[in-house]
Amino acid sequence: MQVKWAPNAFVRFVLPLMAGILTYLYYGPALPELWPLLLGLVTLFGGLQWWAVRRPEPGPTDAAGLLAVLALYVAGLTLTQQATESRAPNHLYRFGSEVEFYRAVVDDYTVRRPATYATTVRVSAVRVAGRWRPAVGGIRVSIPRTDSLPAPQYGDLWLVRGAPTPSKAPLNPGEFDYRRYLQYHQIYHQQFIHPDQYQRVGIAPPSLLRAVAMRAARVVEAVFKHYVHAKREYALASALVLGLKDDVDQQTKEAYANTGTTHIMAVSGLQVGLLFGAVSWLLGLLPGRRGPFMRLATALAGLGVIWSYAFLTGLSASVLRATVMFSFLIVARAFGRQTSMYNLLAVAAFFLLCYDPYLLCDVGFQLSFLAVLSIVYLQPIIAGWLHPKAYFLDRQRPWQPPAVQRFWKGLGIGFDWVWKATALSLAAQVATFPLGLFYFHQFPLSFLLSNLVAVPISSLAVYVGLLLLLLKGCGWLLGLISASAAHGFDYLLKGVAWVFEFMIWGFNEYIFLIGRSLPGALVSGIHISAPQAWLIFGVILALLAFFALKKLQWLALACTFMGVFAGSRVWAARQLAPDEQLIVYSIPRRSVVGFWQGAAADIVPLDSLPLTETERTYRIVPGSIRRNARRVRYWPGWRGGPVPAVVAEPGLVLSGWRGRQLAFVSGRLSGSTGPLPGLAAVVLRRNARVQPAEVAALFGTAPRIVFDSSCKSWYVARQDSLFRAAGFRTHDVTLAGAFVVGARSDEYKITVRE
Repeated sequence: MQVKWAPNAFVRFVLPLMAGILTYLYYGPALPELWPLLLGLVTLFGGLQWWAVRRPEPGPTDAAGLLAVLALYVAGLTLTQQATESRAPNHLYRFGSEVEFYRAVVDDYTVRRPATYATTVRVSAVRVAGRWRPAVGGIRVSIPRTDSLPAPQYGDLWLVRGAPTPSKAPLNPGEFDYRRYLQYHQIYHQQFIHPDQYQRVGIAPPSLLRAVAMRAARVVEAVFKHYVHAKREYALASALVLGLKDDVDQQTKEAYANTGTTHIMAVSGLQVGLLFGAVSWLLGLLPGRRGPFMRLATALAGLGVIWSYAFLTGLSASVLRATVMFSFLIVARAFGRQTSMYNLLAVAAFFLLCYDPYLLCDVGFQLSFLAVLSIVYLQPIIAGWLHPKAYFLDRQRPWQPPAVQRFWKGLGIGFDWVWKATALSLAAQVATFPLGLFYFHQFPLSFLLSNLVAVPISSLAVYVGLLLLLLKGCGWLLGLISASAAHGFDYLLKGVAWVFEFMIWGFNEYIFLIGRSLPGALVSGIHISAPQAWLIFGVILALLAFFALKKLQWLALACTFMGVFAGSRVWAARQLAPDEQLIVYSIPRRSVVGFWQGAAADIVPLDSLPLTETERTYRIVPGSIRRNARRVRYWPGWRGGPVPAVVAEPGLVLSGWRGRQLAFVSGRLSGSTGPLPGLAAVVLRRNARVQPAEVAALFGTAPRIVFDSSCKSWYVARQDSLFRAAGFRTHDVTLAGAFVVGARSDEYKITVRE
């Protein structure tokens, strides 16, 4: 099978562009200024093309093509370099802790958490040494959530006292790298702002259009809140139609994640595609629909509807991605261009990446394009495996009664729809399977059962929800004419809202039913590295090539990739088996120690209080997944645990593990036990009232002094300087991350270095 590049020209453009972006993500800081090189390559390409056109015989097309590919590769590098805000000479990084005040504008949605509001602000100026200077930079801020404190609004202009701190790296092994996530969004600082630390001084939205769109989204959300009474159904309605998930509880999020239906709550291609399909169907009922005028009218109507919907959802990133993709499709159809879907996807990806190269790092971007690409190629192939409609139509006989013949026809249509929906789900999973393992460490085996019912019902619910909003607008206009007519019209609205709420309740209950009925259908705790994810992609692509080309070389390549993948897993397990570590975790206000031996661990909260589900999920489990843990046990305190510990005196516990001795101090030291040399570390807990001289007399100055997360910041600041002055080495797990001691090594492994 020969690849036809003519109808897929943009595929050749987007691949080198993506390669340049990826190269910058890995090696960008070491690269010089790149725009002069790009300018030179573009000039050289233009000159070569001009020279080739003026020659009577064909010019050097291969050389020109390679030069174009190189220029696009350098364009990816250059665009990413220019989009990296931290390179600016007046970036917030350059001022450090010298910032006394800064002016910033709220530049994002406000996330409502139980105790705080969280949003992003963009800095415009800082005051350093009494002088105001222009500055740029993004800060992820949190403020307390109180009844008297209004929620931050997009466009609010703030004056803030104090300097923000650089975003923290992961504090525990395997923990989600939130710092890198923020950097991909050009946010390099974080700050918790107290109510008396900032003041709202005005309104200056960075984008007036987005400000109006976000306000419209909140107004539309209020419609759902008024007509959908159940809290859970209202939260799902806002998530399903508008993409606002602030009120969706954690239990519901986990249920959808465990059944592979999280995409239902993310407004993206599904909702935009449904709107586009509805508009196309309605306009297709009109006469003369194949003429050029109707094609143009259909295109304008389709563009108007999907962009209006994007506006009502607050112009969120996921909706904009889907809207851009469908916009190219609509325009191509309007002009009668028989371009391929692969080229349309490449066009959308090309322009989106030119606008923001860091979109390539966005998980939603990756999943959306891979899912659509896989559906376009694989869904027709999988659907062709079975022909249920033809099978049931073959059961019809001329002598059968009309009712029986209609029965066979109905069965054929129904099973054909079910099989096509199944083929679509299978096709989407093929390409997104490696990313699901890499990012989410799990794979829901129940995704077919879940999506087969939840997707069509939720799709109908989207239509009903949009109908409710449309009728609400009509009711508002009717109210301007006649209040009594509007009052009667409100009963229709309540009826539609009841249907909407019932449908949401139905597919939500179905998702929970699948989760309860198939508790073992979720394969979780899977860790694969980035190279292993690429190997899985290689296996999939090689197998697809084998089935398309029927050549054994591709099957051999797939087997090779599988062998390398299996070998990497075996090698990783072999390297991990003898590894032994003691970890003092960084968990706010807690004292937690983990004793790891290969893929087994014993986790001991020293305050004898069990870890909460949140603490386990976000602090301990990621490291367990990375180590492919087979057994992790939690012990509430030393009692009953497998790790030997001795209470040497009140406030002092000595523990020995795999040849290492540690001391845990939570009170005063009396020194009655005599000198105890040879310790690996002394862990200070709960603001232990000890002096460096007392610790030195009992343990010497060789052990590392570790402040665990139960110590207050003021205590650590005071004691750290005293212990350092006395010749001790110190480590604060709250700021520097978990403290790791290798049981069979003389080296200390610290998760985050200052």
